Amino acid sequence: MTQEVRQQSTPSGPQAEPELTGVRNFRDVGGLPTADGRRVRYGVLFRSGHLAHATAQDAAYLAGLGLNTVFDFRNPDDIALEGPDTALPGTRNLNMPLNDPADSADFWQTVRDGDVASLRAVLGEGRGEARMVAAYRKLVLERTAEHARMLDLLTEPGGPAVPALLHCAAGKDRAGTSMAIILLALGVERSAIEADYLESNAKHRRYKVVRGDGSTGSAIAPEVRELLNPLFEARVEYLRAAFDTIEERWGSVDRYLAEGLGLTPERRAGLREHLLTAA
Repeated sequence: MTQEVRQQSTPSGPQAEPELTGVRNFRDVGGLPTADGRRVRYGVLFRSGHLAHATAQDAAYLAGLGLNTVFDFRNPDDIALEGPDTALPGTRNLNMPLNDPADSADFWQTVRDGDVASLRAVLGEGRGEARMVAAYRKLVLERTAEHARMLDLLTEPGGPAVPALLHCAAGKDRAGTSMAIILLALGVERSAIEADYLESNAKHRRYKVVRGDGSTGSAIAPEVRELLNPLFEARVEYLRAAFDTIEERWGSVDRYLAEGLGLTPERRAGLREHLLTAA
């Protein structure tokens, strides 16, 4: 397997990041700093795009991480389009859909098959950006049960859910918001959470847009690409919309975690003890 020298992590510290051929947007969030001077442990929390197209080499690398749990946030339509995750031995795969395909089936059909006029109608004049901001707000307001379950699993005695990998389709929005919630619970600095989120914009991490005619990459017309960019870029204002929604609805992150997600102070302290290390 070819290697690119990007910093990836293992329990003992950063290593060269593998070039996973069939898995996009993979990374370990180990090393992110907390406000109290600690850091996220290496080798316990990973994020990526879906695993449906993982090659044998990709699967061997992922299996070597000793993953206990894969959180798959895709909905049934996503899985029907891309396929189920490649199975990893000894790893439980939990499908926990974070959006309803009925809410967006027609929209994504337009994205995949629509002509420029159709895309202008649904995405032009800022409508694409507004849709993404609304989606991030909904992930906070309407998916408290799923995020509460995620934190429940991560705070089981002994931390049996970790090492854990979180993914959706692109590993940017649903997985990005869910990882941000975990990092908030760990006390990671907001700027570090945002910086990790924006890593999804790196060229080798970007989700490959495939239209209904099979065109990808440079085959997509410039105007179409511009219209689609708000959907497939990680933009800090999207994540900040989620943060703002927490503040508006609950008043603080602490109240959101405790009242919205049921994370008690004791379990939160245990999560930090298990997933953080001294700087």
